[in-house]
Amino acid sequence: MTRAELREKANDLPRAPGVYLMMDKTGKVIYVGKAKKLKNRVSQYFQEGASHNEKTRRMVAQVDHFDTIFVSSEFEALILENSLIKQHMPRYNILLKDDKGYPFVRLGRGRYPRFSMANRPSDDGARYFGPFGGRSETRSAIDAVCAAFKLPTCSRVFPRDIGRERPCLNHHMGRCDGFCRGVPDEAEYTRRIEQATQLLSGHYRQLTRTMREEMEREAAAMRFEQAAALRDRIAAIELLGKRQKVIAGICADTDVWGVYRGAAKSGFALIHVEDGRVTGRETDVFTAPVDEAESAVLSALLAQYYLPRAVLPREILLPCESEDAQELAALLGERAGRKVSIHVPQRGEKAELLAMAQRNAREEVERVTTLAERESRTLTLLARMLQLETPPTRIESYDISNTGASDIVASMVVYAGARPLKRDYRRFKMKTVAAHPDDYASMEEVLRRRLQRYLDGDEKFAPLPDLMLIDGGATHAAVAERVAAESGLSLPIFGMVKDERHRTRALITAQGREIDLSANPAVFALIGQIQEETHRFAITFHHESHSRSSTVSALDGIPGVGPARKAQLLKAFRSVKAIREASIADLRRTVPQHTAQAIYRYFHPEERTENEK
Repeated sequence: MTRAELREKANDLPRAPGVYLMMDKTGKVIYVGKAKKLKNRVSQYFQEGASHNEKTRRMVAQVDHFDTIFVSSEFEALILENSLIKQHMPRYNILLKDDKGYPFVRLGRGRYPRFSMANRPSDDGARYFGPFGGRSETRSAIDAVCAAFKLPTCSRVFPRDIGRERPCLNHHMGRCDGFCRGVPDEAEYTRRIEQATQLLSGHYRQLTRTMREEMEREAAAMRFEQAAALRDRIAAIELLGKRQKVIAGICADTDVWGVYRGAAKSGFALIHVEDGRVTGRETDVFTAPVDEAESAVLSALLAQYYLPRAVLPREILLPCESEDAQELAALLGERAGRKVSIHVPQRGEKAELLAMAQRNAREEVERVTTLAERESRTLTLLARMLQLETPPTRIESYDISNTGASDIVASMVVYAGARPLKRDYRRFKMKTVAAHPDDYASMEEVLRRRLQRYLDGDEKFAPLPDLMLIDGGATHAAVAERVAAESGLSLPIFGMVKDERHRTRALITAQGREIDLSANPAVFALIGQIQEETHRFAITFHHESHSRSSTVSALDGIPGVGPARKAQLLKAFRSVKAIREASIADLRRTVPQHTAQAIYRYFHPEERTENEK
């Protein structure tokens, strides 16, 4: 759709709450937003002379069409927006880490249910709590909760295994009350499970208050042993709130947010506080434009962080006013069954906590940005060494892998700056090279296919690289330059020259000019990493596509090379490609002279050894 058509469609929208999805010409969702009045918000994007920030201008320039979903309230719009962001992961939305990396605690069904870890909730009748932190943290939290309530963590199944064996070591260490003996009974087991679920559900204060009342009743009835057990259990629970990272967030009654926007990255620090004491901290770094309003950043962060969670604090402190703060507070309060307040402290202890959160956010962003700045300097130096106008933002590297005349494959590895961009990796299987192994012809076919896909408008092969690296010398680079020129394209192309340890020691042009990399360790390490990743990707494709027997079959037709010698050669050279590229002198270190000559003649039929001249 043209800009005028988009503006006309936006002006026809009603002034009702809803969610809008901006899409590019391929139909991919690039931005999701919500609005109290859809017409007002969406039409602003397409007004002539609108004063958008840089991110919004880039986004609007890519919009081909948009879709809208009407809802009945602002609450529904808030929930739907968050759900659609998680589903589509639009590039122009501020995105937290995918919740798939955050596990849940699962409580099974039936008699004597157990706690376990799950990647995501399922509709299986079990109870789920979370999401929580990393897998190791969540696993240790389950162990800590079970230890606090002295619940079993062994592999025995109850009630089937009750009375079958003696109690395990956990009982003797005081970590479990030995329910496998039948005492305590099932009723007591159920009661402790309910207490554990209260803790995991965030009812920390209510749980400890109830247990203290029970302890006092037991003491008044002169049942001192039971009162002492309750006292120890309360102490263990309180210790969890102070020391266990995952449980600290559950026990906290206040969350304090700090947000920092750096030149390259932005980030937040979330500090959990209970009764004025810091009990835990979370940090994350994300991409957000410098000119993005802090209130908009906070609005995106708060919704994505809190809406998937079952355990919510009583109070949330922010460094500035956030869009939709009132709506979010009402929605969270409805979910928690109590009031959840969101406000900006101006003075006092809460303002000091806020300043501490801001410092934590700044330190985390600067720590990560330091790495980004190092990478930026490395790319700048690489551009200077190769006489490029600007540091490369997209680097493509190619390698050929084959076994003799068959199974010829190639890899295309892509780096975004100094980081691998694995979603853009591509694999090729040769279609025209089949008579005998020919690296030059194979490379020509791969590059011709890759560039033609770009010229045909295939977005999977766009954009073109700012730097193209070829596994090979000047001749390989010359082949690549010729293919690019015949396609009407001009690209910076260099071959990767290896040393005796198969490390890229230099880059070389098609005209034979070498650029030594050893003078700069950072550039040497980056190019070496790219070369190794390209080779790994090619070899992996080769191994995935063919069995081991077919991989070594290229050696089958060589006189004097039987199964034992094939194994000997592969052990020494690691791959058929290395054997094919080896000289007679290299081969003689592993096999006799006549066998070395036979192997060399097999892979290089157009050449003759010194003895044959």
